[in-house]
Amino acid sequence: MSELQAELSDGIRTSWQHCNSYESLEAAVTEIATNIAALHANDVDQKSRFPQETIDALRASGALGAGVPLGLDGLGCSVSQQARLCRVLGASCAASAMILAMHYIEVESIVRHCGDSESLRGYLRRLNHEQRLIASVTSEVGTDGDMTQSIAALEMSGDSFAFEKQATTISYGVYAHDLLVTLRRSPEAAPTDQVVVLVLNGDYELTVTGEWDTLGMRGTCSPAAKVKARGKAWQVLPKPFADISSHTMVPVSHILWSALWLGIASDAVNKVRRLLVEKYRKQPDEIPAKANHLAVLDGKLQQMKAEHEHVTQAYEALLASGKKIDVFNVGFALQINNLKLNASNHVKEIVTEAIQVAGIAAYRNNSEYSLGRHLRDALSASLMISNERIVEYNATLQMLYRDR
Repeated sequence: MSELQAELSDGIRTSWQHCNSYESLEAAVTEIATNIAALHANDVDQKSRFPQETIDALRASGALGAGVPLGLDGLGCSVSQQARLCRVLGASCAASAMILAMHYIEVESIVRHCGDSESLRGYLRRLNHEQRLIASVTSEVGTDGDMTQSIAALEMSGDSFAFEKQATTISYGVYAHDLLVTLRRSPEAAPTDQVVVLVLNGDYELTVTGEWDTLGMRGTCSPAAKVKARGKAWQVLPKPFADISSHTMVPVSHILWSALWLGIASDAVNKVRRLLVEKYRKQPDEIPAKANHLAVLDGKLQQMKAEHEHVTQAYEALLASGKKIDVFNVGFALQINNLKLNASNHVKEIVTEAIQVAGIAAYRNNSEYSLGRHLRDALSASLMISNERIVEYNATLQMLYRDR
């Protein structure tokens, strides 16, 4: 038992140890968000440190295996359920929620594209039992942020592989157990002929080559780093990265990221509401002057939530249909891209307007209504898969789209 767990009440600790359903897991993550993540969020932000307390608590609850199928001993949580967990955590600590979201993206990529590989299925069982944390290595020096191209290549020798890759960022890479890496299929392959490789702890060297001193999302600890790794052929996912990206990685990224941004926006609106309600209780005969602004702000939040729910349902309906999601699903591609664009813009707008409504109480860092960290974390949203790049891609899709 860790020192952290020892400090917790028996009731909370017991609930974490018995997360055998989504309902019990959601309750546990809600408690973690309130009692652990929120407590340490400012320190994590100020020191730009990994939110170890929160991740330890999530591991104790079994949250890292939420997306592992029931048949592989996991909880088999849907994308919408995982999004809910990210939203709940995002309201307390956006950096912790981003780490959880990125881990879930990697797990979903393996779950949906492991094919009939018993070795990869065995890894998923191990991930759930050991609560292993996976980090992503999709960025690369020299590609100008385009994850659909790679420079580093997989070098096979019999049943073994080796590679070296210089990434511009690897979120929480130093703290992860395993890595999921994109590479060219071979030294002779084109930059767009990519594969995804699972690299296990002990089989790679990660050398940090940069610093992570940023405006927001400081707790994700995402400096540039070089990865030198080796492994076995079974660790190469059988599907091309292009298929994994369009069917799983991109839509799940946009859904889970938008969920945690929704969490940031929700907490901002809730803080404004608490502030105005406190004023109203002191003078119940008079509605606070800025209550009208709060009503408008809440309306924007509900619109953000409604779009997220609609697009998430559309994605899960496509998954249930068994259809392959690729570049030919133009209508859905526009939907999922617009979710990311709109959510990343709305979270900034909502937090900025919340600061205007709350005034100096939100502007101060030492106030219980402070929204400085919320704003700085929200500003990262448009940079994660650049909004400008997504708009350019959407412009191309518009030329192909036929509204049926």
